[in-house]
Amino acid sequence: MANLRELRSRIKSVNSTKKITKAQELIATSRITKAQARVEASQPYAVEIHKVIERLASASNLDHPMLRERPNGKRAAILVVSSDRGMAGGYNYNVFKKTAELRTLLENEGYETVLYVAGNKGIAYYKFRGENVAGSWSGFSQDPDFKLTHDLRRHLIDGFVAGSEGTAKYREGLNVEPGESIQGFDQLHVVYTEFESMLTQTARAHQLLPIEPVIELDEISQGEDMLSSSGTPTPDYDFEPDADTLLAAMLPKYVSRGIFAMLLEAAASESASRRNAMKSATDNATALVKDLSRVANQARQAQITQEITEIVGGAGALAESGESD
Repeated sequence: MANLRELRSRIKSVNSTKKITKAQELIATSRITKAQARVEASQPYAVEIHKVIERLASASNLDHPMLRERPNGKRAAILVVSSDRGMAGGYNYNVFKKTAELRTLLENEGYETVLYVAGNKGIAYYKFRGENVAGSWSGFSQDPDFKLTHDLRRHLIDGFVAGSEGTAKYREGLNVEPGESIQGFDQLHVVYTEFESMLTQTARAHQLLPIEPVIELDEISQGEDMLSSSGTPTPDYDFEPDADTLLAAMLPKYVSRGIFAMLLEAAASESASRRNAMKSATDNATALVKDLSRVANQARQAQITQEITEIVGGAGALAESGESD
């Protein structure tokens, strides 16, 4: 059993750590609310641009690179969205694990994978393992900014449009010499963490480009007679300029918004994961202090008992020596 001084020192150390984890928990809790508000604020624009793209696609015959799978595609890009700071539990581990699974799947299909990384933790992770990273960005994992993420979003769009046979121009964050172009790719996947609830955040792998078509069937219920329906009539649209021109202009904006939405989702997930990790650490520290305090009390009681025994024993010995005299 450790002596009383060591136990008191350890209790003091654990209490100091507990103060830090509790502060981190409170900070993360406040950031979750702000991150969720930003995600909700972005939804109206997301809904409207999705509706516009759907209308344009139905009225257009445009054969855009973002809308078709390339038959001879050979390079697939993966954007890994990690955190800038640690103490977030299994947040980054789950993202790296999902990325490894996705790379294995793509390589089995014959694709060469190229990595783009957002977040200091991801950059350090792949650098330590000697992985070749085509581009890296950091400094915005907890509070994504549209301006700060511009080069990331713009390059991923340019790189896909260029394809594996072409090149995209240099942008800040790419791991090439300034002014030097970089090879494009034929698919774009994003690995990020989806915010499901305060307790649940799940790493997802999403194919962003080419855009996978979603066919939705509208149900039209029959009205009172054969010539009427009970549904709300869908408005018709006139496009100026033509639908093909508008669709070509809107698709990059649609994809850019999708990337930014995933960064916002990841920010909320990071704060939630950090809050859960810090709360668990605080609870563990509280339990550890309780256990150490009990052991310290036992050690103190044992020490007091020993001192009393020594005093009584000493007094008895003195009494015996006095009688013998």
